[in-house]
Amino acid sequence: MSFFKKSADMLGDKLNEKLAQDLDESAVLNDEALAFSFAEFHPEAAERGGYSNYSYWRATLRAFFRNKTAVFFLCLMAVTLLFTFVQPLLPGQKDPLEVHYGEWGLPLNNVPPNGEFWFGTNSIGQDLWSRIWAGTRTSLFIGFSVAVVEAVLGILAGVLWGYVRKLDFFFTELYNVLDNIPQTLLLILISYIMRPGVSTIIFALSLTGWLGMARFIRNQIIIIRDRDYNLASRCLGVPTRRVIFRNLLPYLVSVITMRMALAIPGAIGSEVFVTYIGIGLPVSIPSLGNLIQTGRSLMQMAVLRYQLIFPVAVLAVITISFYIIGNSFADAADPKNHVN
Repeated sequence: MSFFKKSADMLGDKLNEKLAQDLDESAVLNDEALAFSFAEFHPEAAERGGYSNYSYWRATLRAFFRNKTAVFFLCLMAVTLLFTFVQPLLPGQKDPLEVHYGEWGLPLNNVPPNGEFWFGTNSIGQDLWSRIWAGTRTSLFIGFSVAVVEAVLGILAGVLWGYVRKLDFFFTELYNVLDNIPQTLLLILISYIMRPGVSTIIFALSLTGWLGMARFIRNQIIIIRDRDYNLASRCLGVPTRRVIFRNLLPYLVSVITMRMALAIPGAIGSEVFVTYIGIGLPVSIPSLGNLIQTGRSLMQMAVLRYQLIFPVAVLAVITISFYIIGNSFADAADPKNHVN
């Protein structure tokens, strides 16, 4: 019994020591907790905590310039456009409509490329170098004009078509009627009815060219028009134009940019086509279509194929550059590709 009593006393003493030790540690922690100091507070630093220097367009340009291929074609396109409009101002340039004659009063027709005529001459003695750059200016003017008209009409009609439900039936029937008219037939009819010229080509290409843009925008608007923030804006009485310009169109910047970039070479290609079938611009107005049409008729003769190669090369540079730049910028404008 004495053994068990001694063991119980020893266990009790150890428990009392442990309890006293825990109480001492708790007291020390309480003293440290009471001995606190206020942290420094700066209102300017607190405001900076919620600040972000993110910029949508800066992020878009940063993503675009990471694509070395797109940057290369952008520089190539910029140099081509700049030289196209600067070329007439350079010294020693010839008139694209002037016929050049030789020593015996005969026209210098079909002269191959040399030091005086860099791209040679055509069948009546006109300088191909000057005619190609004059034709490039004409075709670019047509392309940009058609692209602007297509963007304005296409975006306006597409947004109204997709967002305003009351107009859906009207725009659907209008699209079905106009889209069933073959564009080639329409170009031929307008070219026969109106006087051939640049304005006629622009009008003919713009008459139905906006339909594709309108339908594309309409489909995109239908996807995002019933999202929560748009429903909340309508419930709060936000005007329709504000919803369109603030909530809808910013999401379509990338696709609109891509469509416009592709519309420019598309319009140039249509101008080349109508000239190719003989109803485009008159010969007195240099254009890539006229030059390619003339070169096509001479391609069977190996010594005269340069009259087709040079304008086709310029057209290929413009078309490929716009295509790659448009697609790359569309990818860069997608917010999902932005890394801040």
